[in-house]
Amino acid sequence: MSFLLFAITGLHVLILVLLFVATLDKSWWVLPDDETVNLWYDCLYDNNTQSWLCASVAESQWLQAVQALMVLAMLFSSFAFVLFMYQLYTMERGGLFYATGVCQLLACISVFTAALIYAIHVDKFHLHRQSGGSFGYCFVLAWLAFPLALLSGVMYIHLRKRE
Repeated sequence: MSFLLFAITGLHVLILVLLFVATLDKSWWVLPDDETVNLWYDCLYDNNTQSWLCASVAESQWLQAVQALMVLAMLFSSFAFVLFMYQLYTMERGGLFYATGVCQLLACISVFTAALIYAIHVDKFHLHRQSGGSFGYCFVLAWLAFPLALLSGVMYIHLRKRE
């Protein structure tokens, strides 16, 4: 039982790391000239000053929806982790982790919706940029967090507390 709890806790921490990196790092869209676009800033590397020059990208309501959903996914998953730890130490034997599972499934739905909206409307987000870009690793991390959060949520719902 302790190995199962350790594995579920490790999976949840992995999901949290994936969500935080996907939301806060700077590579949702990569252009051929080393320009990267994330959910919050459009960054261009300046070779002369050896630094990143960034500008805000919150011009589209769809992009703002993606931002909000990714933040919600982080919040739901963080709350689910805290709730799991609380339930682990206070819940009586035989209890189910329904609340934790529901929070994790809400995080799963949020990250799925955010990544789907971004994939569908990516051409509208980058109208004034040159063509030829591709999805960055943060977009891939968001899609990777989706099935892991789904698996975690289902596992929490079926998990019973034992001594």
